[in-house]
Amino acid sequence: MDRFDAMQAFAGVVEAGSFTQAAQTLHMGRATVTQLVQQLEARLRVKLLHRTTRRLRLTEQGALYYDRVCRVLAELEEAESQLSSAAHQPRGRLRVDVPSPLAQRVLIPALPDFFARYPEIQLELGVSDRNVDLLRERVDCVLRGGSIDSPGLVARQVGSLRLGVYAAPAYLQRHGTPAHPQQLAGDGHHMVGLLQSRTGKPRVATLRRGAESVALPARYVCAVDDGNAYLAAGLGVVCVPDYMAQPHVACGALQPLFADWQLPAMPLSIAYPPQRHVSAALRAFIDWVVALMAVHVPRPEDAPPAAPD
Repeated sequence: MDRFDAMQAFAGVVEAGSFTQAAQTLHMGRATVTQLVQQLEARLRVKLLHRTTRRLRLTEQGALYYDRVCRVLAELEEAESQLSSAAHQPRGRLRVDVPSPLAQRVLIPALPDFFARYPEIQLELGVSDRNVDLLRERVDCVLRGGSIDSPGLVARQVGSLRLGVYAAPAYLQRHGTPAHPQQLAGDGHHMVGLLQSRTGKPRVATLRRGAESVALPARYVCAVDDGNAYLAAGLGVVCVPDYMAQPHVACGALQPLFADWQLPAMPLSIAYPPQRHVSAALRAFIDWVVALMAVHVPRPEDAPPAAPD
């Protein structure tokens, strides 16, 4: 048994979810893939996979071994890349998870530029607002708004999201346009909540104007856990990053409120597990995201200076 081939076959089966699909991806016969995994289990003297007629799933020992195998294979691929003539062309597969509004409005439209620079990188993009378990789900990195305080992750701030308060014109026609944030606490207005994936509760924001501060009401008429659905609800007042609202403001679907009030900016960070091997492909993606966000959602220190009067 070639241990390298066996590890590749095992990782391929786990990632494809079937022996047949793994064999196609690895350009091997199905019988060969099956035999390599069986030989690997025999050598290790543990069962790595639970097999049924409908699905495969990792055993506890298999999950631990798979994580180690991924690191070994990534390091071998990196070592070969550094020694090959293509050392300066990052390659490999990346699994990335991005909030749906950011993916739709910023990241995906810019991907042609990314692939033009890095044609050897294969990107698997998860588009969601849920709290992803990077280790369990084998995700290389996530891009998330808000504070990332997990001790199990390395986080790098790549942008700063300016926030604003908005409502649909049809809603304002029915309920009136509030002149002061305190009016939102009355019975005449409805808030729409955006549920945080980590806590399951809506974010609470505080508006400030000089020495004044007003917390937006925590109560809501409806709450959702997806940014695009949040914008589309049209059922009440929403608090969203400006980059999400701008296209809707431009077409008349949203109207900004309280222009002379400010909300604290939301940090935007890219995070990855500290023990995960940072391949050339992952480094290239992180650097590309940093440059992209500096254009679309710059941090205050990255923003260009204001033009002189």
